Amino acid sequence: MNIAATIAAELNVKESQVSTALQLLAEGNTVPFIARYRKEATGGLDDSQLRTIEERANYLKELQERKETILAAIEEQGKLSDALKEQILACETKARLEDLYLPYKKRRKTKADIAREAGLEELTDKLIADPNAAPEELAQAFITEGFEDTKKALDGARAILVDRFALDADLVGEVRERMFTEGSMGAHVVEGKEAEGAKFKDYFDFNEPFHKLPSHRILALLRGENEGVLQLQLDAGDDADYEDVIASRFELDRSSKWLADAVHWGWRTKLYISSSLDVRMRLKEIAEEGALKIFATNLRDVLLAAPAGQRATIGLDPGYRNGVKCAVVDKTGKVLDTAIVYPHQPQNQWSQAVQTLSTLCAKHSVDLMAIGNGTASRETEKLAQEIADLIKQAGGQRPTPVVVSESGASVYSASPLAAEEFPDMDVSLRGAVSIARRLQDPLAELVKIDPKAIGVGQYQHDVNQTALARTLDGVVESAVNGVGVDLNTASVPLLERVAGVNSTIAANIVSYRNEHGSFASRKELKKVPRLGPKAFEQSAGFLRINGGTDPLDSSAVHPEAYPVVSRIAEKTGLGISELIGNTRVLSTLAPADFADETFGIPTVTDIIAELDKPGRDPRPEFKTATFKEGVHKVSDLTPGMILEGTVTNVAAFGAFVDVGVHQDGLVHVSAMSHKFVSDPHEVVRSGQVVKVKVMEVDVERQRIGLSLRLDDEPGQPAPKRRGDSPRGSSKSGGRGEGKRSGHKSGRGSRGGSRGRTGGAGSAGGGAMADALKKAGF
Repeated sequence: MNIAATIAAELNVKESQVSTALQLLAEGNTVPFIARYRKEATGGLDDSQLRTIEERANYLKELQERKETILAAIEEQGKLSDALKEQILACETKARLEDLYLPYKKRRKTKADIAREAGLEELTDKLIADPNAAPEELAQAFITEGFEDTKKALDGARAILVDRFALDADLVGEVRERMFTEGSMGAHVVEGKEAEGAKFKDYFDFNEPFHKLPSHRILALLRGENEGVLQLQLDAGDDADYEDVIASRFELDRSSKWLADAVHWGWRTKLYISSSLDVRMRLKEIAEEGALKIFATNLRDVLLAAPAGQRATIGLDPGYRNGVKCAVVDKTGKVLDTAIVYPHQPQNQWSQAVQTLSTLCAKHSVDLMAIGNGTASRETEKLAQEIADLIKQAGGQRPTPVVVSESGASVYSASPLAAEEFPDMDVSLRGAVSIARRLQDPLAELVKIDPKAIGVGQYQHDVNQTALARTLDGVVESAVNGVGVDLNTASVPLLERVAGVNSTIAANIVSYRNEHGSFASRKELKKVPRLGPKAFEQSAGFLRINGGTDPLDSSAVHPEAYPVVSRIAEKTGLGISELIGNTRVLSTLAPADFADETFGIPTVTDIIAELDKPGRDPRPEFKTATFKEGVHKVSDLTPGMILEGTVTNVAAFGAFVDVGVHQDGLVHVSAMSHKFVSDPHEVVRSGQVVKVKVMEVDVERQRIGLSLRLDDEPGQPAPKRRGDSPRGSSKSGGRGEGKRSGHKSGRGSRGGSRGRTGGAGSAGGGAMADALKKAGF
């Protein structure tokens, strides 16, 4: 098998591109490095294509190795014909390969094997050859030990015939494909589980073709079955169609009742069961592939969310009984101060909280107030707004309150990494630090958390965890290297994600930095223990040094390409510092004039673009959503309201939006645009600020229906969009994909009594203004 040619055909690229990519990967080059700095070699393959090439190559290598194993096993049995060998070598999937191997696979002795040993194969052939003969009469001559009467002999003959069906690779493959394309999945609620399984209500009476089931519905159905709420039925379609296929394949005359019954028996007891198992496995694979794709896209959006930047920030981790945990960090993320205040029920120490937090903000010149979006978030946001207004009234710079997703903050707080970073800090306060830092720079902080805990997936616990980890690691690696890392401020977890840097090297970089001070140049990296030439080659372009000895070290230009910049500077008559950011000069340059055998036009084009805007952050501009005053819980919502919110998660069926009521609302894909939308990611991304209209409110089930089409009218059926395909044919009338179907937001599970709304905060306003002045405002 020519692996490179196969992959090239699948990706519609040149075989030479794939061959080169595989060679570079085999030499230990990382995907980000190849994608960024070896464009000439690969013809410009991006990181997504490179990862696909790597995955497909591994699959095809495993397939090739399995072929060799199977060929050797059949050869050893003396049964390998030229035709069979050709079929095996031509296999493109593992499923087809295993179908061909079935007749030669070692297995436990079956009823068919016992019947063959008793000489009943001849009876089977006679029954096929003479459909008009009386089966009982033919069987009389084959009565033997273990088959003492005609009924047992005929049962043995039937077992042999059915075994032939089950071991015929072409028949098995055809039936399997027919069942997947023509069959359907049915679901019904298990009696007595209606109340317990209310979240699966949309599937209590459900049916949809296998090939139309989207990934989220498959996973919801399987979860419902796993939890004992749903009973699933795999309907292959009309039995007669499959029996026709079987009879035709073996040229069986079903005018013989015995042969007709044998065909029916073979279909129901063998081929239907094996095909059902295969369909379930195939559906699970489809579902996992879809879930992984959605998780990867959402994670990338969250990691690449707009950073607020280097600004002094106070992180507020809201809570009722246990108080609001507070942590102030400076513009570099260093912890300056911590506190716990109790403004909400049951303590209701609102005024004391205002005074404490105002003093902290004044003392440390806080610019941003990061508020976790969990329990008591809106009440704490109101507290922050009051403090910000008081600071402004006192003549200070008003800090900006911002609600931040706290998903994973508690996981980080209890992690060994947090314990190492803050050994003397209470676990509860570490979460506040994380909330503050993730507002400053989401990417730098979120890399410390297991991606599965960030809360942007779709049934992440139901998919293959190895595949999930591999996919998410690739996303994090791509995001980190796409943005670049400040060598003099990056943490060990962030450095670990840089191409070519492992955990040992990352720790050594930080140790070297602590011992010798900030890095002055990229060349100094070569002095770090264990960071050899290969690691330097892979990582240097992604590590940035601001204010170093060489201005190019703050850019994405790789050190190996610095000679190209020198040639550009020489031709323009400018120094490198004068060249950087000089759009007027750089825009006149022709990349071909500086290309050579080592650095082609694509690389030179990248170099010129980087010189124009060195170290440019690809992330969007920082924006925040403003929640509507007076709207704190689901019951405060009414259809027709227009609200501002933040997209927290994007699934295959729509997007969840935080509108400030502790429960995400859903914008179904059909309510995203007046045009047909096949993928919600075409319209929104996680972290995006959007305006939505409230279309439906179900207080009892804590469900909110939203629309991005602000001209939609609540209570009116959504207009039919061109290209709309019918949704799940749930007989109960529910929209399987239009509900949360297992999605759990970071705040949805923390609902309950809102308690105090902060009305007491106005008490003592004048005294607080005096306190602020004394604190330095």
